[in-house]
Amino acid sequence: MKFILATLILLIAELTFAQSNFPDFLQGTWKMENKEIYEHWDKLNDYTLKGFSYKLKEGQMVISEYLDISRVNKEITYTATVLNQNQGKGINFKLIKTDSTFVFENSNHDFPKKIVYQKLNDTEFFVQLSNGSQKGFAYKMQKQFQRTSFKDTTIANPNYDSVLAEKLGGDDYGMKRYVLVLLKTGPNQTTDKTLINDSFRGHLENINRLVKEEKMIVAGPLGKNDKTYRGIFILNVTTFDEAEKLLQKDSAIKEGLLNFDLYNWYGSAALPEYLDFSDKIWKVNP
Repeated sequence: MKFILATLILLIAELTFAQSNFPDFLQGTWKMENKEIYEHWDKLNDYTLKGFSYKLKEGQMVISEYLDISRVNKEITYTATVLNQNQGKGINFKLIKTDSTFVFENSNHDFPKKIVYQKLNDTEFFVQLSNGSQKGFAYKMQKQFQRTSFKDTTIANPNYDSVLAEKLGGDDYGMKRYVLVLLKTGPNQTTDKTLINDSFRGHLENINRLVKEEKMIVAGPLGKNDKTYRGIFILNVTTFDEAEKLLQKDSAIKEGLLNFDLYNWYGSAALPEYLDFSDKIWKVNP
């Protein structure tokens, strides 16, 4: 019992540490003090923040850069993609210090080499960009509690359809979360052809059922490889628990002929739209 309690305490401590080392406070819309310059951040999950910086010019939104803060394993990276610069490629800055101040650094970049986000309180944070020493500039951002009224000309996309975006669950980038399933050979090495045939027939039936329920977006086999990988699914769900419940109804998985690994995947919210067309182009039902 003492061991279990100690383990739980350790897990809670690790979770608390992980949360305190990620700048969740950035969620929302922030305005630069005394200027019509804004940052907007959305939290996609526990380890990803997506944002963009924009100006208001004559009541119109003009985006200047896209922002991303992601945690992979224990490393947190800040990525800034400035429009019409660096051939559209993002610049990465690695988190080197954190408490209430988050310091991101890329010593190989010309300017800035260092970006600092310092939380002052729940409604303000301080930003500093520098070359790592004295050269640079700083400003204060203040939280906006009412959506600013403007004509959205992010017109990075003049074809934007707000009704369709809402229907598909797309965020400001036209993206959403899915679960990627990597199928691989399971532990059951049986040579029973009847079991194998019945199981994989049920496997295909489960795929078709999930497609009709709009839970399965992509399914297909992989070519021969030395990793025992057999195929992939992209499921229209957001959690591993939801994905596992759907997969446990797959007879090939239940019989141990297939196994799987799950990954969070962030892709176009329009992906399900291709399914209507896919049902019009096959001639032979597998």
